[in-house]
Amino acid sequence: MTAPPPAAPDGYVFDNDSPHSARHHASLEGALDPLTLGHLREAGVTPGMDCLEIGAGAGSVAHALLRLVSPGGTVTATDIKPGRIAPAPGLTVLAHDVVTDPLPEAAYDLVIARLVLQHLPERRAVLARLVRALRPGGLLQVDEFDAGHEPCLLAPSPEDARLYERFTTAKTGLMRAAGGDPTWGRRAPAALREAGLTGLRIRPHVLVRAPGTPALGLQLHHLAHLAPRLLDEGFTPAELDRLGELMRDPGFAAATGVLYSVQGRRPAGVPLSTPRSEAT
Repeated sequence: MTAPPPAAPDGYVFDNDSPHSARHHASLEGALDPLTLGHLREAGVTPGMDCLEIGAGAGSVAHALLRLVSPGGTVTATDIKPGRIAPAPGLTVLAHDVVTDPLPEAAYDLVIARLVLQHLPERRAVLARLVRALRPGGLLQVDEFDAGHEPCLLAPSPEDARLYERFTTAKTGLMRAAGGDPTWGRRAPAALREAGLTGLRIRPHVLVRAPGTPALGLQLHHLAHLAPRLLDEGFTPAELDRLGELMRDPGFAAATGVLYSVQGRRPAGVPLSTPRSEAT
């Protein structure tokens, strides 16, 4: 087994700028962009709209969104480490920490956050800030996984299935240790309603992780990225090697957790609620 990279610092469990990030973002784009962008199109995203994406990663959604709102529209893409987002006319790229840095109020027709809030202990305060950034009638879309159940569906042996399930359990445990909530996707609809949004629309999705699929690519990235921490959690180098072999085996298949894509609109003339404290 090759030497693993240094462990990421405490906080967000997946670094946007690690040696594995290019593969991670390519897998995210292939697995989730069709869902994310399809829901935005169905919601009526049109030219001339001003949009914000937080945690934009490598910018695939931001660039696709810019095409939807052009001509006349704008997209602001933020990330703590935005260096992987290519510039384009009409696209503003900002280094921004959504927990601590301010956002303009009532400035956007659309705000999108994908796989961001579940990683933040301050997720409800951040959600309230995103809602305030919307203009009256503006749309918020939040896409979040509930990773509480990611079953192995096919494996070469029962021992392989148990090893894979040990890995998924350890992965969610590491996310909790970093302040995240791997099951927050199931609570996102109620959180948007409590934040004052109306007209909620909820779409659940489950993807298959099988060799050659982008969803499996994401899981392989997670394995590579978390290898140092998994060793600390009691996995052996041989077990990590076997996990990589297993997930590439043509006899392997697993399910993702449920991805909840939730949309809601900021009503006009209604005071927004103060977020309650987060229970993780």
